Order: sequence, then structure tokens, then C-alpha cells
Amino acid sequence: MVHCLYIYEIQLSNNIMTDRLIKIRNKILRLLYKTVFKPIAFRQDPETVHDFIIKLGKLFGSINITRNITKLLFYYSNDKYLSQNIKGIMFKNPIGLAAGFDKNAELTAILPEVGFGFVEVGSITGEYCKGNPKPRLWRAKNSQSLVVYYGLKNDGSETISQRLSKLSFKIPVGISIAKTNSPHTINPKEAIDDYLKTYRLFQDIGDYYTINISCPNAFGGQPFTNPELLDQLLSAIARDPKTKPIFLKLSPDLSENELESILRITERYDIDGFICSNLTKNRNNEKILDKDIPEKGGLSGKVQEDLSNKQIEYIYRKYGKKYIIIGCGGIFSAQDAYNKIKLGASLLQLITGMIFEGPQLISEINRELVYFLKQDNYNNISEAVGSKHRSTQ
Repeated sequence: MVHCLYIYEIQLSNNIMTDRLIKIRNKILRLLYKTVFKPIAFRQDPETVHDFIIKLGKLFGSINITRNITKLLFYYSNDKYLSQNIKGIMFKNPIGLAAGFDKNAELTAILPEVGFGFVEVGSITGEYCKGNPKPRLWRAKNSQSLVVYYGLKNDGSETISQRLSKLSFKIPVGISIAKTNSPHTINPKEAIDDYLKTYRLFQDIGDYYTINISCPNAFGGQPFTNPELLDQLLSAIARDPKTKPIFLKLSPDLSENELESILRITERYDIDGFICSNLTKNRNNEKILDKDIPEKGGLSGKVQEDLSNKQIEYIYRKYGKKYIIIGCGGIFSAQDAYNKIKLGASLLQLITGMIFEGPQLISEINRELVYFLKQDNYNNISEAVGSKHRSTQ
């Protein structure tokens, strides 16, 4: 008995020491990012920087030693508090990379070492899409936001599915599907066929689907936010075998009535959850602090945060745990992440927070989430999901 207590004390001491070292490591990385890398990167064209990071990440992911170095620099885990089995998928932590960063699914080897619990690739379209004309990415520094007008740039479903079919993944991979940004998909039938092409090619690839009906930058707008057209799309998808969970990615600009109409349609089908939410197009937002924001494109980050939170809260209040909610928008800290979890999100996604705060943000959030969970006497993050609503009842 005494021996067992001695071993436990040693393990506890080692865990405390490891946690302190990770905290110090993260502070050093944050300082380096804020004082060296970010000032240099933010003087460059944002798309040029993004393309460089993709190439660097692809290279680092292909070499064992650089993967190990990346893991040493950024990784953090705490299975007891952060892991969840959701729809049969094991997520080691709740922080995922949102669709829109790894458009062609080139970083699946390096992202686990950065510390992500999952990644969503794409959005992938039926056909190759070169995207909208440049410039198509801007920083809104004062607003802590990006203005995105890529227009679903990607290599297309055939090329990407062929490449991914040869790979295995260390963390869950979501396949975000959108319709090709083209005049040829403006007709609902052609648009649905385009979705179905990608859906079928990825039936045996990845861990879940996201049906992106909310891209603000594609030709023809967002036709499938229309309840009748959404019904046609989901009906067509439902006729094919379902091989993995399916999520819908929602626009943050939906009115309550529009959201309610979409939810009523969704109830007719075997949909597992929602991503709340995509980019906002609304320029009448008090969180837009920069002047001369481009009129085209959607805004991410802090501009989108309250809209995302409101949508999470509405869906969770209405359905509770019937649907899995993935919260996306404005996560720059562990407190931002925890707010979304308490509102009803089981999983989270980010891009903009990482760009403004640095890649060590993933470790910082996960580590501090453990602290919040312990402080609130939860044994696992799943117990905190929707807790705000329980405390107000």
C-alpha cells in the first residue's frame, strides 16, 4: 500500500513538472511568434504566407524527424479530461482545424503533431476549381478577422480522393463538401449532382462528412439555405449508403426564421449535427473595427464569434444532445473555447485564432481547458457541454 502511494506521488509530481514545462514552452513559443514571425508574416501578402505554410507543413509531415520536432514543440494531451467518443469516432481533444485552411488535404501528416484533435479538409468540390480572382484574402487586424474570398479553390474530388485513398490518418479527418464554384452548377440539379460526386468518391475516406451549404463566395450564392432546395439535396444524399456521420455547415447570417426552417428540414433526415458556423457577409457588425473592409468575401474570427455562439445556443436549447454541435468562429483563447462548450458545442474548430495568436494556441487551449474542467469539478469535457443551460434552469 505504501509502495503504491509512493509510485502515485512520483507520477503526480512528474505530471505537475511536465505541465509546468509545457506552460513555459508555450510562453516562449508565443513570445517568438508575436515578436518575430507574426510581424514579418503580417507585412506579406496573406495568400503568399498561407501558400508558404502549406508547403512547409507538407514537407515537415513527410519527414520523420521534423514530425517529431513539431510534436516536441507543440503537442499536448490529456486523455482523461479531453478525449471523447462521438458517433463512434475517438477525438483525443476537442480542437480541430476548420475547413478552408488545408484545402487540398496536404497537411494530414503534420497536423496531429501540432496537437489538433481532428482536422476538416476542403471544402472539396466535384470538379477542379481555381477559385475567385486575386486578391482574395485580407487581414482585418483591428477586428482580429480575415476577409476571405477564395471561392472554394481546390484540386477537385477526383484528384484529392485518389491521393487520400493511399493514406492512413492519426486523427479523425472530416471531408467538407461544397458545390463547384462555376456557372455550370447554378442549376439545382447540376449542383446536387456535383455534391453527390464528391460524396460518393469519399465514402471510404475520412471519418465524417460536412455538407457545406453556406460558402459566401461561390457563384450563385447559397441556394441550399432555401428549405425546398435543401430538402432536395438531403433527399438525394439519403438515397446513397451512409458510411459515416454527416454534419451541415450553417451560415451565421441566417435569421431565426431561416434557421428554424433549415432545422425542420434536417429533422427528416439522418443528419448527425451542425457546424456553427461559416463566414459572415454582414458588414453591419459592431466588431468590425477596420476601415476599408473589402465588400466582397466573408469575415472570420472575432467578427463572427457572437453570431456563432448565438447559433450554438439556439440549436442546443431546442434539441439538447440530439445533435452534435461543432463550434467555429472567434476562438482565440481557452476561455473562448470553453464558452462555446458550455453553450452546447461538443467539438470546436479554428483557423483565424491560430493565425493571430500562433500555432502554440492549440496546446494552450487544451491545457487550460483541463484547468477549467478541474475547477468546475468535471471529470471529462463531455460533462461540460451545454452546462450553461443547466445552470440557468
